[in-house]
Amino acid sequence: MADEESSVPAEEKIEATQTAGPEGAETEAPPADAEGQPEPEAPETGDRGPTEAAEGAEKTEEKTEEDKPEAEPTETEGTKEAPTVEAAQEEGATEEEKPQSPAGSKPASQAGSARGSKPPTPTGSKPGTPQGSKPGTPKGSKPPTPRGSKPPTPTGSQQGTPRAGSREGSAPGSRQGSAGKERTASAGKERPTSAGKERPSSGKDRPPSAGKDRPGSGTARPSSGRSRKSSAASQKSARAGSAGKPPSGKASPVVPGDQSVADTKPPTVGGRHTPVSRKSEASEEPIPIDALNMVWSFGLNKRVPAINMTDDQRRLVLYTCAHTAVLYDYSNNTQKLLQGHCNVISSTCVSEDRRWIATADSGQNSMVIVWDSYSCIPVQTLFDPHVGGVTTMAMTPDAKFLVTVSAAETQTVAIWDWTTESDGPICQAELDPAYGHQNYVLFNPEDPTELVSNSESQVIFYSWKGGKLEYYAPELDDSTFNRAVGQYSQSIFQFDLGTRAFTATSVGNIVVWDSKRPSSEAPANSNDATKKALKLVRLQDRAITVLTTTDSYIVTGDVMGHVKFYDDQLTMINWYSDFDLGPVNALSFMYMPEFITDVVESSGFPPDATIAASKFVVKDFIVGTATAVMGHVKADGTILDVILLEHDAAVHAICTHPTEPRLCMGSYSGLLKIWDYERKEVLVSRQFERGNMIRCLAFDPTGLILAAGFMDGSVRVLDALTLDDEVSEPFRYARDSVTHCCFSHDSNFLATADADFTVSVFRTGRGQEEEAWVYLGRHRAHYKLIESLMFGMELDTNQPRLLSLGRDRVMVEYDLVNSGKDDLRLLSQDRIEQSAVPSCMAWYPPVTKESFIVTANSQFKLKLYNTTTKMCRKTLLGPTYGAPVQKVAVLPTTGSPIEYRHLAYITTDKVGLHILPADGNPHKAMALIAHPTGVANLACSYDGKYVFTAGGEDCTAHMWSVSLKSLDAACSLGGENLIPFYGLLDGGREGEFFRELEDYFYYAQIRSQGVDATIDREVSTTIPLSEVPYVMRALGFYPTEQEIDDMLNEVKFSKYVETGQYVTHIDLGDFIRLYINHRPAFGLSPLDLQKAFEILGMDTEDGPAIDRGSLLDLLQSKGEHMTEAELAEFLTTLVGMNPEGGSSELGPYDSEQGTNMLEDALPRDFTAVSFAADVLGFQLYAPSTARPATASAASSTAEDL
Repeated sequence: MADEESSVPAEEKIEATQTAGPEGAETEAPPADAEGQPEPEAPETGDRGPTEAAEGAEKTEEKTEEDKPEAEPTETEGTKEAPTVEAAQEEGATEEEKPQSPAGSKPASQAGSARGSKPPTPTGSKPGTPQGSKPGTPKGSKPPTPRGSKPPTPTGSQQGTPRAGSREGSAPGSRQGSAGKERTASAGKERPTSAGKERPSSGKDRPPSAGKDRPGSGTARPSSGRSRKSSAASQKSARAGSAGKPPSGKASPVVPGDQSVADTKPPTVGGRHTPVSRKSEASEEPIPIDALNMVWSFGLNKRVPAINMTDDQRRLVLYTCAHTAVLYDYSNNTQKLLQGHCNVISSTCVSEDRRWIATADSGQNSMVIVWDSYSCIPVQTLFDPHVGGVTTMAMTPDAKFLVTVSAAETQTVAIWDWTTESDGPICQAELDPAYGHQNYVLFNPEDPTELVSNSESQVIFYSWKGGKLEYYAPELDDSTFNRAVGQYSQSIFQFDLGTRAFTATSVGNIVVWDSKRPSSEAPANSNDATKKALKLVRLQDRAITVLTTTDSYIVTGDVMGHVKFYDDQLTMINWYSDFDLGPVNALSFMYMPEFITDVVESSGFPPDATIAASKFVVKDFIVGTATAVMGHVKADGTILDVILLEHDAAVHAICTHPTEPRLCMGSYSGLLKIWDYERKEVLVSRQFERGNMIRCLAFDPTGLILAAGFMDGSVRVLDALTLDDEVSEPFRYARDSVTHCCFSHDSNFLATADADFTVSVFRTGRGQEEEAWVYLGRHRAHYKLIESLMFGMELDTNQPRLLSLGRDRVMVEYDLVNSGKDDLRLLSQDRIEQSAVPSCMAWYPPVTKESFIVTANSQFKLKLYNTTTKMCRKTLLGPTYGAPVQKVAVLPTTGSPIEYRHLAYITTDKVGLHILPADGNPHKAMALIAHPTGVANLACSYDGKYVFTAGGEDCTAHMWSVSLKSLDAACSLGGENLIPFYGLLDGGREGEFFRELEDYFYYAQIRSQGVDATIDREVSTTIPLSEVPYVMRALGFYPTEQEIDDMLNEVKFSKYVETGQYVTHIDLGDFIRLYINHRPAFGLSPLDLQKAFEILGMDTEDGPAIDRGSLLDLLQSKGEHMTEAELAEFLTTLVGMNPEGGSSELGPYDSEQGTNMLEDALPRDFTAVSFAADVLGFQLYAPSTARPATASAASSTAEDL
């Protein structure tokens, strides 16, 4: 039996262990018949290529369980095929003896798991770590690499792929674990000691590398000059933490892979204890790890050329959407999402057999990830390959090596052997910036030691051997051939003649390059990078944008959308000129190693352009264009099938249907599409005339009407089924772009807001003499950009309410009842913020007895306002994921309890969920990177199952499935009651800060009863509300008078709706919540003081300065005014001329005497440095000899700021 099993090919074994994929479909296995496919050649060093490693594993004989010795495995046992988990369990294997199943296969117990699920983790081990070894890996060492280990599968499409989003911050209690612990003896013996390191084969031979995990936000990273490699397990660090820890001071860095996972504790993701994916015993439905999981990407990145992944078994095309690579099966209309990058993907490449995919991004924390295209598993990762990331890259046909070109101003070209565990490139070279930005690179298919790259102005040839990369930049200008050369687009090497190369240009030329003719003294060297331009061939008048090869043909694509085929003498053989898809930017042919060119006469292949008019037989190919259109050309019959027609301009406008699974998308290209997002089909589309850039969209509550706002200020009312105009002419009342539009709950009113700070209102027509919609009026009630516009409903009369919120910090309500034609009236104007800038608002769901409006602001706060009085009733710490919340939307619910509600939100680049009611608990929120270049809009499905995000400039939209159970489970792991809030204090519950807070709290009880009182004191667990401001200031938080009123009102009216009584005292627990929610989310910054002086001061030699009189006048006349007596008391106390405590503890203060003292004590002019040193006593700006002030504020240091 063992001999029979060992003779089974590896491909058949993978096929036998297939399990259902994320959509219920089986995971694709590599083709069983691999004959004819070029295999990587083994280098002289003894290293084996990706395919050879698989063959080596197949030839290794398997031992049955009865024949296995009980001794510890030797170093060569790693090459044996791993038995399945079920077999190990049947034989009674221990947890450390159970090998992991091969990549692309799963235990039978996990068959049929849904998207985003994760295999259960053995007790005491970490996901992605070989069983029997420690999860942590000492820095600088490599993890054991047992044969047969299984990398984690991708999340969102296949299991275990690094998430699209990165979680920022860490939950309190997250910690670094056993990075320095020793490995177990068995794990240490699993590392092979052969001279040549084994290369990945079908994905099952390459284990996940647990060492050198990618650090999360806030973790120190190594210098970008030294790249690090890791495989699939380390991809998890691309996630951002679910509970960003706002400063209580210091966010603890989280290093996934270095955490010690105890047997009794669940694993952590992004610093937060998170349950692994599991099936509920009651429902048998898988519970994903993350609350949001990307399930579909609408659109494509037209700047990254698409690649045809089609072969004789599958119909796939590879393209990118923002930071996600998409394997799109255009025959079955399914997607597999390759998620792991934190930045927009800038380049992709594949091996010749389409087995291996490499993706790269540019920006901070850049990566190069190599994927197995059959299992969609990441098998290798290069962290920080270049400073600034990668602008272009290429892979050798045998998939052994990668070349990357950096995106920095001074570019670097590097060669990588990604199949080994080396820490850096084999060789690299720095290019002269005068050569221009190199944006295309290619290996010579005949000789991988030669490369070519080009910018728009310079072509460079490379040769690398023995760890040294040499390059030569030949000169060529218009005077060389006395003709215009043009700008370079792409370069190739000529087949069967590796020394010759071609470069296409923007004026229709082909530059022919060849090695310099050898002199009589030196023989010719075919591997020399020195080349020169032999000739300049004029092929056409228009720019050639794509230059590639297939079989024996040279293929070009141009700005006219034409595709032309030439022989090696640049003689045209055939052309396609009637595709009409737009300027070509990608041409890619299917992989067919045994392509037969002899066909029968009755076939549909067209005749070529030769005199013989022979059948022109080529492989099927993909055409991609600069207008985001992708077509598949079936050569037999010349059949063009448009498989993608997407937006080629910014997508800001998205909205969802109120009752059906429909998503409406509009872009600056004027394309409007309505999708059935469950079937992934376009129901109807409309292309508006050029210049009609769609900015916002909204369905009415019935779902029959669709409103569209445009950048030119026009508004169109459309039929939601046909997208035909409901009104004969668009409304053109706005003077600037329309940024918001919405309908009232009864569909009788339509309101729009524009960039001219104006709100316009339209109503339904009355009678046959009026149009379906007519203009009512407009009002310019704001003086800064309007951030939010929404309709509501009166609680008693069900009449519609209209409110707008602007960056001017004003909330405006409009009087719709009393408004008439050209007379839109206002009902109220309320300034709701002092210093923070509001960014959005929404109606708070009825999870409380009081009705609220929720707003988010630029200081990471959520605020609840009474819908009637507009009084601020609560201030809460909001999500802290790198940027403040930009937009919120209450997640719709069907059949859930009314108190079980959630809030969807977006920040600058992330999308997240928040559990309601909000209370400042950071564990109630999570976030993932949605669009690295910025999230432009947010929408929720009518049933709350999906969230949609628009990426703006990246021309894409993403669809996220919602798993509320995952979010609730993660929140429960963060603790209950005050436990999450203790974690936000410096030092936590046992820290010095908490003990100091307790001291201040009980001292406030003494103050409230009189400091010098001699009567018996009453000791209780509460303090009067009047003492709250003093305790806040003692803790270093100095609220304004308005903020004090908000705090006191929040506590005072907290139980008024339930009991009808005011709250007059506060206990320690409620005080801690109040302090956490109201203090600045990230503390005070010294830059704030510097910025104030830059705005208010005059430029001097010492920097911006304010004279003493102007400063005193500003303090008394601007903001919250100070009286002269208050100002004198405060300043004399700060400079040490008045005892600490002031009039609040020491009695009345003589302000006249203080004023006279200040004239002598204060300098004539203040700079930020002198004010901080001489008045505030902060040493950050002051020299070491500066005199510190004696007031209580003088004890503050730069860290306190």
